[in-house]
Amino acid sequence: MSQTVRVGVVGVGYLGRIHAKIYAAMPGVELVGVADTDAAARDAVAAQYGCKPFARAEDMIGKVDAVSIVVPTVHHLETARPFLTAGVHMLMEKPLAPTLDEARELVALAERADKVFQVGHLERFNAGMMELARRVVAPRFIEVHRIGSFVERATDVDVVTDLMIHDIDIVLDLVRRPIRSVAATGGPVMTDHVDIANARLEFEGGAVANVTASRVSTKKQRRIRVFAHNAYYALDFVDQQVEVAEAIPSPGGGRPEIRIEKLAIEPKPPLDAELAAFIECVRTGAMPLVTGAAGLEALRVAMLVKERMHECLKT
Repeated sequence: MSQTVRVGVVGVGYLGRIHAKIYAAMPGVELVGVADTDAAARDAVAAQYGCKPFARAEDMIGKVDAVSIVVPTVHHLETARPFLTAGVHMLMEKPLAPTLDEARELVALAERADKVFQVGHLERFNAGMMELARRVVAPRFIEVHRIGSFVERATDVDVVTDLMIHDIDIVLDLVRRPIRSVAATGGPVMTDHVDIANARLEFEGGAVANVTASRVSTKKQRRIRVFAHNAYYALDFVDQQVEVAEAIPSPGGGRPEIRIEKLAIEPKPPLDAELAAFIECVRTGAMPLVTGAAGLEALRVAMLVKERMHECLKT
């Protein structure tokens, strides 16, 4: 591949505009164009970042090496198929697809294309989360809270698909064992969809995760706590800072000393880090941090959570 990576963005709503902005400022990247069915939106973004507007996304094929797909989830497969068939590297925003069948088809298309296919689980690129993931070994209990106040954006989907799926993906990556059982509860508050949810995931080997997501809370909280053998880790996703408490054996054989350390982590915008990592994978052919298989498994477990929740609501 040439030194400059040619990139396009398909979908320039709230998040797609940010993708375009980041690519336009990224060294060694040329933002070739943006595509959207909304003519005013695509023209405005194209003019702002000095690229070409496309009414049809597939017209970018042959002009780009890689694309970000940032359209509504229901359109992921139809939008991605021509690009993957043509061998274009792809970053697909989460969730991977509206159904498991479509998600499996996307992953199969990407495998046949043998190109980079990264799923946009943004929180994996949080600087604090990346440091925590490097340190945690064999977690026993994980507790995650992702709660915030009500906003109109993304209320066409439930809170599991909108928010909790981030933490499901993180938990699966930390534990890396098959799930033994799922229990969940929740319900609608402000919309026709579930707005607050809690799930308990139990894994083979004994690890347990308790995950809570809400978009109807009075204040914002995004935290994860991980308990492992002789160690405890806490991360605030907002300030990206990690606190570690470890039991240090006593030389004399007495009670261990509890050592508490606050790690010095330089916060970075996770989306900037995610897109930079995607471009690096395109350049080098490396496997992305969040693969299609990881996105598919996160979606599968999220759907299990919703099934258990609906069963609970019926009783």
